[in-house]
Parts: sequence; C-alpha cells; structure tokens
Amino acid sequence: MSGGMTWWHGVRCQMAAWRSLRAQWRADQREFRKELKTARKEGREPENPGPPANGFALIPWLLMGLGALSNLFQGKTPNPWIGGLGLFTFNSLYIYVAFRSFDKVKRRETSTRVALLLMFLLTTALAVGYGGNWLMFFPLLGLATGATVRGQWLGRAGLSLAVFAGVVSALREGSDGVTIAYGTFLSTMVTAAILSLSEAVRELRAAREELAHQAVEKERLRFSRDLHDLLGHTMSVIVVKSEAARRLAPRDLDAALGQITDIEAVGRQALTEIREAVTGYREGSLGTELDRARSVLTAAGVEPVVTRSGAPLAPQSEALLGWVVREAVTNVVRHSGATRCEIGVAASAEHVRLTVSDNGDGEPPVPPATGVGGTGLKGLTERLAAAGGSLTASPGPRGGFTVTAELPVETDGLLDPEPATAPRAR
Repeated sequence: MSGGMTWWHGVRCQMAAWRSLRAQWRADQREFRKELKTARKEGREPENPGPPANGFALIPWLLMGLGALSNLFQGKTPNPWIGGLGLFTFNSLYIYVAFRSFDKVKRRETSTRVALLLMFLLTTALAVGYGGNWLMFFPLLGLATGATVRGQWLGRAGLSLAVFAGVVSALREGSDGVTIAYGTFLSTMVTAAILSLSEAVRELRAAREELAHQAVEKERLRFSRDLHDLLGHTMSVIVVKSEAARRLAPRDLDAALGQITDIEAVGRQALTEIREAVTGYREGSLGTELDRARSVLTAAGVEPVVTRSGAPLAPQSEALLGWVVREAVTNVVRHSGATRCEIGVAASAEHVRLTVSDNGDGEPPVPPATGVGGTGLKGLTERLAAAGGSLTASPGPRGGFTVTAELPVETDGLLDPEPATAPRAR
C-alpha cells in the first residue's frame, strides 16, 4: 500500500511539473508576441523562447511503433498477449527515459541506465521473436540512447548499438539489416546533437540573464555606496558648519555669515554631485577633496595639517584617493574627538601613499567586524583592492586613528576599465 501511494504521489508530482512547464511556456509566448509587435516597429527581431525542454518533444517518435501495433490488431503477431505486453513495457520505459533525459542529474542516475538496459533487452527479444515492423524499435532505442548518453561514450554507444541492430535485423530479415543499422545510428547521433545544442542554448540564456542580474546588482551597489560617501560627508560638513555658525553668531556675525555661505555652497555642490552619482559620471579630484578637508576640519575645531609631494597622479588615482580623504575626514569629525588631523600624500616612482591620522581616542568608527572600520571604509577597501592597491585603518602607534591607502603608479592607466568617475562597487 505504501509503495502504491508513493508511486501515485510521484505521478501526481510529475503531472504538476508538466502543467507548470506548459503554463510557463504559454506565458513566455504571450510575452514574446507582445515584444514582437514592439520589435517590428523598431526594426529588430526578438528571440523566440521556444517550447519548454522536456520529454514531450520525444513522445511523437513513438509513432514509429504503429506498425507493430497494427500487426497486433490484425492478428499477424504470434502470441499477441506477449507482444502487447512487450509493446506496453517498451513504451513505458521509453517515456520514463525520455523525461529523465532532460535533467542532467536524473539521466546519470542508475535507475535511468537500468531502464535503458531493459529497453535494449526487450527490443532485442521483440526483434528476434517477431522481426518485421518490430525491428523499428531499434531506432527508437537509439533515440532514447542519444537522449540519455552524452559525452565521450556517445560515439561508441551509438556505433555499437547500430552494428548490433544491423546484425540482428540481417539474421532475422536479411536485406533490412543495413537500413535498420543506419536508422539506429542516425537517430542516436542526431538526437544527442540536437538535445546537447538545445541544452547549451538554455545554459547560455540562463548565463546571460544571470549576467544582466549581476550588472543590475553591481550598479545598485555602486549607487548606494556613492550616496553613502557623498551624503555622509556632506551632512557632516553641514552639521559642523551649522554648529560653528551658531557659536559665532552672538559675538562675530560676519564670521557666522561666512559659515552660512559655506553651508549654502556645500548644499549646492551636494546637489550637483548627487545628480552626477545618479548618472555615474562624477569625477573625483584629490586637490578639491583636500581643500574641503581643510575647511570642514577647521570648522569642527580640528587643526588640519596637509602635505603633498611627488608627481601629479593619474585621474583614476585622484578619484580613488579623493574618496578616501572624504571618508576618513568624515570619520575624524564624527567619531574621533581629535584636535589635530594630519593628511599626507606622497607619490614615488612605484606607488602613491595617502595617510590620514588624528590624535583622538583611537577608536574606529564602528567595531571592526571585517578588520576595517565603517561601511564606507570597507567599500573603499574593496575598490582599492580591485585597482591593485590596499587600504588599512587602525589605531595609530602614538594614539589616535590612522587610515593609510596605497595605489600603484605604473598601472594607473589600467586601474579601472570603467570610466574614471565615482569609484564603482566591485
């Protein structure tokens, strides 16, 4: 009873899977027809998704057994009950193998190979016992073999089966041996070639969809990181300058108005940068970021010490190091409690090093779950690593906190294959 219930449950699951595939195919066809109308107006041809890949594609070939079925009904087959049982068993095994052959895992399972072996033994018995139209089961067996056996064993299996079918047919019917052998070999190889090509096309289509999905995720991650770096720094500047203006207003109105003017300028610049970040065409400038760093540190009551030496840098290096300065200075203002911040840029013939250190309490912005500080520094670590550089952030040897970024100079022209804009998520 339990075995019967399990068998019936398997049949119901298979039928549900078939209905799901059919519904998906119909949905794909409806979408294709809609896209076809739009594409024709634009002068292009969309890709037809085609029918679903399953065993139904191989079922019509069972019509090759109609001759044997006709012999049964016409009484031309001795022991018709045995012939009918053999025909039913062969068709059942064929359907079983056909549907499992479209699944890589199932067609390699032992049960599939055993079913194919039973088909071989049954086909041989029917061919030897009845001959005539019953020999057509050899090409059907070849079709099932081609659908199931792929790879290096296909040629040997197809040739061996064809030779065996030809010998049996020749011994049973004489002149039909060559025809049966040729039909068996052709059905084996052509079926395997078509199904392998169809499988490769499906895998390529799935890979293309996955690449498109990854591209969307990559752009989403780039945009979120850019907004984090842009807005985090900008809002810190606005808060610091607002506090400075509030402190200065009672005793030095002109200085307070100067801070308010800076707030307005920072806000306008932030709007521009956000628009550029949305389109992905924001260009970074290390010199601009250093000037901004001086301004925001001074407004926050932190003494800035900025030094720069060495040759001019490539645009890619300028962009990446500019983002490091922006993030590091933002963390100094927000978290360090420092009174002094030193920013140094030193470029040699082989690499450029940026160091941002403060004399604060030496604590990172957040607990270093990945060995580097906050989300911004973690993202910059990945970006610099993709460009062949590195980023470290840790308490300094004399207290405070130090962020160090290094980039190679000799490969600056190849740091980022994308446009030299806001550093992209990797």
